[in-house]
Amino acid sequence: MTHRVLVVEDDPSVREAVTLVLEAADFEVDTAADGQIALDRLDGMGWDLVILDLMLPSVDGFAVCRAIRSRSTVPIIMLTARADTADVVAGLEMGADDYVTKPFEPSELAARARAAVRRAVESVPPQWTARDLEIDEEAFTVQRGGDELPLSATETRLLVALASRPGQVLSREALLERVWGYDYLGDSRLVDMAVLRLRTKLGEPADGVPYIETVRSVGYRFNRG
Repeated sequence: MTHRVLVVEDDPSVREAVTLVLEAADFEVDTAADGQIALDRLDGMGWDLVILDLMLPSVDGFAVCRAIRSRSTVPIIMLTARADTADVVAGLEMGADDYVTKPFEPSELAARARAAVRRAVESVPPQWTARDLEIDEEAFTVQRGGDELPLSATETRLLVALASRPGQVLSREALLERVWGYDYLGDSRLVDMAVLRLRTKLGEPADGVPYIETVRSVGYRFNRG
């Protein structure tokens, strides 16, 4: 099956390079040269993936990311010239799933694109509970006390990876593989930032025992409570 990807990038040379890499990986590629063009084309296009430059003319990548996420769960990979923590965190908070820094390795970009699409189409188990959290993987929702928590799809996958193995320590590398679909291609900071956001959105549990515990120099675990 051929998957469709929208590449939003204002630099013609980078746009061409990304297009060539993805076409070689059997993606069907559409492109937009600035943020406004991307926004004008959002409805009804049916993309399986969006690769989004952050620094765009007319409308920046952050605004485009917000607009996409407000109407779709399509995977979004940020393309950024620098892995500034503030920029990456801002993009992830707006609903992006991953990021790749420029200049990029073609094999890395292709692998991340395939992993993003694969995660989006994988079958998922039914509803289940972890402590006082009600998790619906099919709908990508998490509720507590009847209130839905504002988790992104990636944050839900991260919670599932941890909560489905209560008490077990998962390394950053294991989480990169389970949640993002790759191991050696990943940046462990992505895991740390995602866990930080997840903790903030989960808030404090009623019993006072943190949901997620950091195990120094190893990784993270979901506490049984």
